[in-house]
Amino acid sequence: MLIPSIDLKGGRIVQLVQGEKLALESHDVDGWIARFRGFPAVQLIDLDAAMAIGNNDVLVRYIATKLPCRVGGGVRSAARAVELIDAGATHVIVGSSLYRGARAGDKRAQYIHTGFAHELMRTVGQKRVIGAVDSKAGQVVIHGWKTSLPITAVEAVRTLEPYCDEFLYTHVDREGLMQGTDIPAILAVANATARQVTAAGGITTQDEIDELDRHGVNAVVGMAIYTGLLKVDAPVTE
Repeated sequence: MLIPSIDLKGGRIVQLVQGEKLALESHDVDGWIARFRGFPAVQLIDLDAAMAIGNNDVLVRYIATKLPCRVGGGVRSAARAVELIDAGATHVIVGSSLYRGARAGDKRAQYIHTGFAHELMRTVGQKRVIGAVDSKAGQVVIHGWKTSLPITAVEAVRTLEPYCDEFLYTHVDREGLMQGTDIPAILAVANATARQVTAAGGITTQDEIDELDRHGVNAVVGMAIYTGLLKVDAPVTE
């Protein structure tokens, strides 16, 4: 399944390369809502909230009441997760807060904040929690992909599986580059968990989307859609 993405920054829809360099921006929120209407799921990320430099709450609520959005960005408490569900989100995507920084003597499993994961599951329900697992150079990265942890994406999903109904795996090495994604890396994560896996990071072609779909993996696409490289239409439902 193809899931279009909408990233928000400063009241605009944006696409960034490697999470930093602005590649394009749009103020035509209603135009993109119309374009994505009919898709069973849309990914909506508040980049300002993720980076703790403000939020786009008004815009998030506006979009989430018009499209079936899984919303992420800055979910640092169960209360924030509830706010997003109340704003219209179908699911909440939780990233950095599911992990802990390095401490002397830590075992690998202790880099996962299972206490917070359990609190989220208890508060909004496991079926609404999507655990974000971002990987760069083979290791999980957090805090806007700037902090690397000595655990792999496979280890992360295995530990978080009891608390999340789905995982969003982002292959950061390819994010925004439109050079194709890493199918084997994605499938390694998908094979490590019984949960649904949705992949992001460099997915550019319909062939990649179809290949992932054959393995039961959803595909989040942003840059390729916004640049027009990938032509997409909402699925036709009977």
